[in-house]
Amino acid sequence: MSPLETLSLVLGAGFSSGLNLYATIATLGLLQRFGIIHLPEHLQVLAHPLVLAIAGVLYVMEFLADKVPYIDSVWQAIHTFIRPPAAAVLAFSATAAAPEPWRWAAALLAGGIALTSHGTKASARAAANISPEPLSNWALSFGEDLLAVWLTWFATAHPTVAIIVVVVLLAISLYLLFHLFHFLRRTLRKLAET
Repeated sequence: MSPLETLSLVLGAGFSSGLNLYATIATLGLLQRFGIIHLPEHLQVLAHPLVLAIAGVLYVMEFLADKVPYIDSVWQAIHTFIRPPAAAVLAFSATAAAPEPWRWAAALLAGGIALTSHGTKASARAAANISPEPLSNWALSFGEDLLAVWLTWFATAHPTVAIIVVVVLLAISLYLLFHLFHFLRRTLRKLAET
């Protein structure tokens, strides 16, 4: 992989991992398995049937947990400690051919990106749980899954444009996090007053 392709993979998989780690791993593994892409040597293990099976089972669990209000919030809270470190490991493995400082920089970057996308997802879910209807949770869940799979593929197919897309998504995420935080604060303040 060229440095541009590697950067795109690090950024795209980092953002996608924050949304849905298991869909990201399954997508990368399936793309490698069917010869659509050629992952760096240290990531080719993602195409192993055992890894794909475990990623698939965990994806189904996440898919179901994401559809139930409040259970999805517990799931998101637990995955705060899973998604960013896993994105960092993916980035560290993807950059195996680079010098050690660059590998660590890539791991930190991907972990930070995953934490940002995960934080936006978890905050949006918490806000959606306040809504009495279940459709917003379902729509968010399907949208996140589609974005995770699409962005993972897009980062491998169109590296230059994918880097720009991830930067735009990060800017949107930071904007949403800012406003969701203020929304949550106002809501908690109103609940405390009643």
